Amino acid sequence: MAAAAPKAPLINNLNIWANRSMAFDTLGLSEKVLAAVDAAGYKEPTAIQSGAIPQVLERRDILGIAQTGTGKTASFTLPMLTLLEKGRARARMPRTLILEPTRELAAQVQENFEKYGTNHKLNVALLIGGVSFADQDKKLDRGTDVLIATPGRLLDHFERGKLLLQGVEILVIDEADRMLDMGFIPDIERICKLIPFTRQTLFFSATMPPEIQRLTETFLQNPARIEVAPTSSTAENVTQRLKATQSKDYDKRESLRSLLENAEDLKNAIVFCNRKRDISTLFRSLERHEYNVGALHGDMDQRTRMMMLDNFRKGNIKLLVASDVAARGLDIPEVSHVFNYDVPINAEDYVHRIGRTGRAGRSGTAYTLVTGDDQKYLVAIEKLIKKTIEWVDEPIDFETAAKERKARRKSGKPAKSTKSSNDNEASQEKPAARRRSPAKSRDTKQEVIQEQAEILNPTPVSSLPQRMGGKRTKNEKMEPAFSPGVHIPAFLLREPRPKKAS
Repeated sequence: MAAAAPKAPLINNLNIWANRSMAFDTLGLSEKVLAAVDAAGYKEPTAIQSGAIPQVLERRDILGIAQTGTGKTASFTLPMLTLLEKGRARARMPRTLILEPTRELAAQVQENFEKYGTNHKLNVALLIGGVSFADQDKKLDRGTDVLIATPGRLLDHFERGKLLLQGVEILVIDEADRMLDMGFIPDIERICKLIPFTRQTLFFSATMPPEIQRLTETFLQNPARIEVAPTSSTAENVTQRLKATQSKDYDKRESLRSLLENAEDLKNAIVFCNRKRDISTLFRSLERHEYNVGALHGDMDQRTRMMMLDNFRKGNIKLLVASDVAARGLDIPEVSHVFNYDVPINAEDYVHRIGRTGRAGRSGTAYTLVTGDDQKYLVAIEKLIKKTIEWVDEPIDFETAAKERKARRKSGKPAKSTKSSNDNEASQEKPAARRRSPAKSRDTKQEVIQEQAEILNPTPVSSLPQRMGGKRTKNEKMEPAFSPGVHIPAFLLREPRPKKAS
């Protein structure tokens, strides 16, 4: 008898599959699925699909690691459709469960099931926030073959008694590293305890941080490990460049506009920001400069988010200013450029951001604006991707920038920054309406002293009108109402209104 296979088989070379002329009809998929794949125009599977699909059909647990844009979604969608051809769903008891970290990813997986499941009569339900509970309950009551959900909304339905998980046969945890970043691991651990132990579990992720290893040992049973690219690598067909800029917002906006104007073959682009407030500011700035631009971040309602993504896919919007909500797994095939307005704090987010371009074998370009304060983040990124990124122009002298930053901290002066004369969006002059003028002219120092004395020692309580509490006990001491130097609201300094004659 042959020796036992290793616990985690490793397929770690793209050439393994490239040297073998494989096609979808060699992977064991059903005729219905193959017909849908052919209708979609796909001829050959990607490396992750070639490695994962046969293993899923054999009912093995899967640990799939592949850089973004390599077809991870189809690697579990297609075999699941084949396996679901047998059996039927029961009310409130889904047969399969797919967990996604964001609403956009969940909606995208639903679209994949609709595209590849066109020859199947399967019920697919989507449980995400921002949608009515009642509509989702109706779908669950009809019986669900495929349930796609975010962890929070799934547990909400379960706690309301509208969902039973004892019938789940296949569990898919997609973008597992993103689940870690968003703090969903406790929810996932709870969900896994509610699902039968005999389930088949599929883990898919673009990166594999050390924390995921513990989860795989807990959730997976003797998994087949399919790794088609080095962990946390970036696609070779994406050109990466760095652009030096100043820290001030208007300098960064000017640098971004310069890149947009000089970029070659710019068809459309996603501009990533670290903070939501920067998204709004940058969106308004680009709009003022007559760019065709939209915005996307987590605080927007679900309908607006989906509409914005749909308009970007259709080409109605050329630039999309977004947070990392758009960085993970979103399949927008023809994004020509990615611009990092901010260097991502988490190095792995850089891999996902630039993975929005150069998808499905296309070429792409990614620019990152770098300030003198971003050295440690840039070092972490280059260490993660094991590559030195080239600069567009002169690189930043980080040693000099660090010395200047240290000198500023000692002197307490703000950072110096030059401002273009033609940038009229951030005028340093305050509007006239905001200028504060004194309520009256103070001619002498004595008047100022007298006014302060009246504020700090107001009229005695006994002399105030009866309606304001004029009575005072014998032991009550007269003390100033406010301490010296305390700001007093203007409405407290007004004279009381005289009592109307009856």
